[in-house]
Amino acid sequence: MPGRVDSGRIVARRRGVSAMDARRWAQSWPVYRQFSGRDKLGLGAAVKSKRSAHLTPRVAAADEVIKSVCPYCAVGCGQQVYVRAGKVTQIEGDPDSPVSRGRLCPKGSASLQLTTGGAREYKVRYRRPHGTGWEDLDLDTAMDMIADRVIAARKAGWQDQVDGAKTRRTLGVASLGGATLDNEENYLIKKLFTALGAIQIENQARI
Repeated sequence: MPGRVDSGRIVARRRGVSAMDARRWAQSWPVYRQFSGRDKLGLGAAVKSKRSAHLTPRVAAADEVIKSVCPYCAVGCGQQVYVRAGKVTQIEGDPDSPVSRGRLCPKGSASLQLTTGGAREYKVRYRRPHGTGWEDLDLDTAMDMIADRVIAARKAGWQDQVDGAKTRRTLGVASLGGATLDNEENYLIKKLFTALGAIQIENQARI
């Protein structure tokens, strides 16, 4: 009859909508997708959401990736330094490293703070003997001061002969290398201090 409402159809439609909503809700639940789909371990599609589907890695916008080595302990874990517009944006483990295979300890993972942290000093700071405060120096001045002191210490401790034997050495300069130095750095340090006449050359790794 015209104008007659079929209450049975309305109820069926409501039930259908409710069942559909319940199905959609269940399918949006990661646990349901994990056990009903192929991703049984919850490592892929089962745990994706609308939000995560649009997320991109923080390194996606990097202009270049530079291979490096962690500057901290003597293990020498490999790092990948991500750079964008000339600025370091992220540092992560290098999966190609035979030492660490992409892994970094908490300290190595925080290497970005070493390069971009607000507490990092970008100027040479110098406190004169008996001084009570620090003063800023430009790099050229600081390098000249270091060179002058090395030359003076070398000269003050120079021994050309000892008990009639030719020595040509200095006891005024010594080197104690840190465990974070790699082979190339240790090679250059040894060449430099040997050329200066120093004989007291050691490394933390040997002590």
